[in-house]
Formats: sequence, structure tokens, C-alpha cells
Amino acid sequence: MRFLFVTGGSPATAYAITPLATAARNAGHEVLVASNQETMAAIAGAGLPGVCVSSVPIRYHITHDRQGVPLVSSDDPEEQMRSIGDAFGRMAAAYQEPLFALARDWRPDVVVGGTLTFSAPVLAARLGVPHVRHAWDSGEPLAVDVAAEREMRPELEALGLDGIPASQLLIDVCPPSVRPSEGAWDAVSMRWIPCNLQPRLEPWMYTKSGRRRVAVTAGTKTAPGYFFDYLVELVAKLKGLDAEILVSAPEAVAAELGEATGMHVGWLPFDVVARTCDLLVHHAGGGTALTGMAYGVPQLLIPNMPKLVPPSERLADYGAARMILPGDDTPAAVTSAAQDLLTTASYGERARSLAEEVAGMPSPAEVVHLVENIR
Repeated sequence: MRFLFVTGGSPATAYAITPLATAARNAGHEVLVASNQETMAAIAGAGLPGVCVSSVPIRYHITHDRQGVPLVSSDDPEEQMRSIGDAFGRMAAAYQEPLFALARDWRPDVVVGGTLTFSAPVLAARLGVPHVRHAWDSGEPLAVDVAAEREMRPELEALGLDGIPASQLLIDVCPPSVRPSEGAWDAVSMRWIPCNLQPRLEPWMYTKSGRRRVAVTAGTKTAPGYFFDYLVELVAKLKGLDAEILVSAPEAVAAELGEATGMHVGWLPFDVVARTCDLLVHHAGGGTALTGMAYGVPQLLIPNMPKLVPPSERLADYGAARMILPGDDTPAAVTSAAQDLLTTASYGERARSLAEEVAGMPSPAEVVHLVENIR
């Protein structure tokens, strides 16, 4: 079979689909990954064949409308969530014809799209092949889907479609215990396997030191003007903590962040380093949170977007994390919460319980067999 994976938005969206794409290749299937330019290095780094269908980064779609007019951001949480759908709808519109041209040259038997790659189900409908929607985090609010469909209305109507076509299979990588009680996908489960670009490993990356170790990150999209100040401030709030602090950020901003924080900053192979950590402190990003769940590491979540609050609350309610809302994240509050997570045994116990649940979820190889049999 030919599997066409469609993703994009940040390198994290490529890491999320890597295990299933790799499993499909290992099973003898042909695989291509279509995405935007900002994810090409992540796709190539995973050893997957990538095709660039757009040079426009998701950040541009977030900050500009279709005519290139800058957008004014809103402080309203509901409007912020809708704006995510608008942005990914614009990205889908930009993908649509390049994807169809790719499919004319290399016709897939199935299209697998990441959570917010709304061009994937439209392409599958045009080709008359199944579409699989592959979660890349702990869940997106319905408002995002609604806004994306509204944004894509011109493309959908031109194709005679009433809306974004339904998927034939949904894959959820979030452990069932921390999925939403309402509005959750009726999906097959798949084990989350952390993936990321790999530097040359040094011994300190895979061995524990004599001190408690805390990893801090704001995700793969950190850049000047985009979560940069958030990470600088977060690191500063942890300086009073008696622990070894590791700060992970893209290499493009590592030097500048190092100067701003006074700490060593670099691209950490999180799939390796997180196993050695006693605590993860971060922006509540889906990939980072799922990595902590997979490895049984307690987490301190400080959501930097409204959509990240509900999954953070569920993880905190499970007892494997604590959440501090923006505005409440004073240095004293952050240090106190981190200290509590490091010293209260129940957090580690609940985190390890969740890791056992993740380990029992079906592997990507098992899910490939389900995809093979879609009718």
C-alpha cells in the first residue's frame, strides 16, 4: 500500500506522526510525508521521505489573513481558539492544490492526516481513498474544527463539499485515563512514542546526576517574539530551586536564550533526557506532556495558550502534575509547586501509573494493521 502522511505547523507535528509512518515503512508499505518547509528537517531527521507542499510557516497563517493583511490578536480565550482553526484552515487552503498535484504523480491508497491538517480529508475525498485522522496531542477543542471548516468554505464549495469530510479511522495517542469525559474521539488507541531530532549524545544526556534534574522547555516553536520571553521568564522563576536545571530550545535561539537566562540552553534529545528527569516544567504542549506521561515523570504545566488548559487540568486531576495558570505563575508559586512535585511521593506514583497505561496501549505496528484493513 501507499501511505501519504500529511502534517505541518511545527516540527512537533512531524515528530507526532513519525512512529506510525516508520511502522508503515517497516511493514513494507510505501510512505511519503507531505508538509510545510518548517518541518522538512524533522521529517528528514526521522529518515522519512518528505515532500514540501508549502513554504509558508504556520506562524504567518496565524498572524495574517489570506490577503496578507496582519491580524490583531485577541485576549478572549474563545476567540484565540477559533483563531487557531482559522490559521490551520488557511494552511489547508494553501496545501490543497499542491497536495492534489502530488497525488496525481504518486497516488496513495490511504491518506493519514495530523489532527489539524484539514487538507488531508479533503484530498482523500477527492481521490476516493480512506482518510485516517491521527492525533498529535491530548486533544483539540471542537471550536478549532468549526473555525477551520468556516475558513475553508470557498475550497469546500468549489469541490461540492458541504463540510470537511469525515474520517474512516481516528487514532488517539492520549491515555484513556486523561482523555476528556465529553467530546472525546471514538477512536482506536495508539501508544505515544517520543520522537525528536537527535544530536550526538553525551553521557550526561542518558545518565542521572547526583542531583534532582528538572527539564524546562516552551516547545519547538520558540523564537524571538514567539514564546521566547515566556521561556526566559519561566527559567528565571526556577532559579531558586535546588535542582539541576536543563533548558531545551531550538538551536536557532539557544545562544540568545543562554544570554538572557544565564544558563546553558540547547536542543535536548527529549526522548533520551526526559527519562533521566525528576520533573518536567513546560508550556503544556501536547508532545512534551505526552512524553512525560510515557516516561512516568511528574510535570508542572503553565499553559501558554487557552486550548492547553483543559488537558492540563485533566493531567493535574489524575495526580501526575500540577497546573498554574498564567497570571498566577509568580516566582514563589512556580518554585513552591516544583518543590512540591519533587518531594511529594504521590505525584511520582501517579505518573508511573500513567506510564504503565501508555505502555499497554497498542503499538504503531498494530495500528498499521488496522489501517491496512480499512474499507
